[in-house]
Amino acid sequence: MIWTNPAEAALTELTRAPLVRFSLLALSSIFFLVDPFAAIPSFLAITESAEPIRRNRMARKAAITCFIVLTSFALGGQLIFRMFGITLPAFEVAGGLILLLIGLYMLQAKRSPTQEASGDTEEAAAKEDAGIVPLGIPMLAGPGAISSVMVLVGQVPHLWQWQMGAILGAIAVTALVSYWVLAGAGRVRRVMGETGIRILVRIMGLLLVALAMQFFVNGLTDLGLISKQ
Repeated sequence: MIWTNPAEAALTELTRAPLVRFSLLALSSIFFLVDPFAAIPSFLAITESAEPIRRNRMARKAAITCFIVLTSFALGGQLIFRMFGITLPAFEVAGGLILLLIGLYMLQAKRSPTQEASGDTEEAAAKEDAGIVPLGIPMLAGPGAISSVMVLVGQVPHLWQWQMGAILGAIAVTALVSYWVLAGAGRVRRVMGETGIRILVRIMGLLLVALAMQFFVNGLTDLGLISKQ
């Protein structure tokens, strides 16, 4: 008789549930791409001379902008696919390539050019609405996060399925955590330190690269270029 750990067996059974598995996939892929921890240095540079109240307001605007942009693409994803005649496999391949490039930058503890171009931080410091642009978009809700949401939405049979609830829930959680991280950016950097933040970004980048390859393989499989095992 082979003895099994009851806790491990329960966890394995739980992760086999479609809702839990899809929810974890949605949350991890969206959160890793929004990556509020990597935005801390830019946020602190932009708000260096700002008062605490204005800094919190900018963090709130950035999180709300991220939520609105990603939710809009989630709700309009099916329509966008139909309007432009885009198939899910094609978008999975394209999205996988975008996520792979972003993940490779994260492995170097850097922000990709699609999330933060050179000079954005200095220019944003003089803006009153820097919380919307560039903090909200594209630093948080960049092309990678939008692509991930679109790929996830493409897997939903109908708009009002439980998978859509999981995607919208993942977006809401990500936006909320992003607000907490940015609002407390100074404390987070003191606690984790620059080294700790870089290590966390690299770990998230490694997981993102694996996720990107899975999207890429799924797309090639759906296109019939890779046989299903």
